[in-house]
Formats: sequence, C-alpha cells, structure tokens
Amino acid sequence: MAISSRSRKQDLIISPDYKFMLKHPAHILALGFGSGLSPKAPGTLGTLFGIPLFMALMYFPEIYHYWTIGILFIIGIPICHITGRALGVSDHGGIVWDEIVAFMLVLEFTPLSWTWWLAAFLLFRLFDIWKPFPIKQADAKLKGGFGVMFDDLLAAIYAIASLKALQWLMMHY
Repeated sequence: MAISSRSRKQDLIISPDYKFMLKHPAHILALGFGSGLSPKAPGTLGTLFGIPLFMALMYFPEIYHYWTIGILFIIGIPICHITGRALGVSDHGGIVWDEIVAFMLVLEFTPLSWTWWLAAFLLFRLFDIWKPFPIKQADAKLKGGFGVMFDDLLAAIYAIASLKALQWLMMHY
C-alpha cells in the first residue's frame, strides 16, 4: 500500500514538549519560554506572555522600546525558521515568538490602562486569528521565519489602527 506524500509529511511534524524546547536556544524563544507548549490556545498564551516583557521594557526610555521591539522582530526571523524547520512545519501553532513581539508593538501604541490593554489584546487576537486581507495572503505566500513574523506584524498594525480609531471616537463623541 502506497503512503501518500501528505501522510509522510505529517509523520515528520513533531509535537513540541519541554525536552524539544530545551534542545536549542531558538526553540526556547520561539516557544515563548514554554507558553507555546500549551495544548490549548498557545497563540493566546504567547500573546499574554508579551505583557510582562513589555512591562519590563517600560522601565527604559521610549526610544529604546522601538529599537528593542525591532531587534526582537529581526532575531525572530531565524528563531522561528530554526524551530519551524525542526518541528517540520514553518508556522507551527506552538511557535509564539511572533505573537509576543507583535503584541509588544501593539502595547507600545496603547494607553496605559487595563481597559485599553484588554481592548488591545482582543483586537490583536481577532486580527491574528481572522487574518483579513492582506494578512491571509501574506500567511499563505510567505514562508520561513520571515513569513511567521510578518503576518503577526500585519495583525499588530490592524490592531493599532483600530485602537487609534477607538481613541479618536472617544475623544470626539
């Protein structure tokens, strides 16, 4: 009986665990220090993990925020590529570094208030899951570490634009 190429490909996909995560520093980061190992909603947990990282960043002047988030995005490309290749799928659900960094960017443009941060979280998750144009197209066409990072960057931009629109509406109505 012949095995289809899809079955063989699925056999190569690894389900990450702590042992896998600790095999390489890139895996530790890509899997969000373990938050991506959750069997349910790893992207949501990864997004939440961005909150304490951003709060630590708030102790530094704002100019360092942009540089730090930019650097985290750039190093996320090889981190996600290495881990995706080891897992057998480019954008494995357990890879959450993209959510962490993208949500930190969203928080940079969000007022310091729990209600605004909740709105930021909900909007970012909405756009990350829904993937409206052109996010879905970027997700389908761009592969490797850059593709993993880029679609979440687009979701962050949508969330930031929505938050700014909400702020404008609240100020004018």
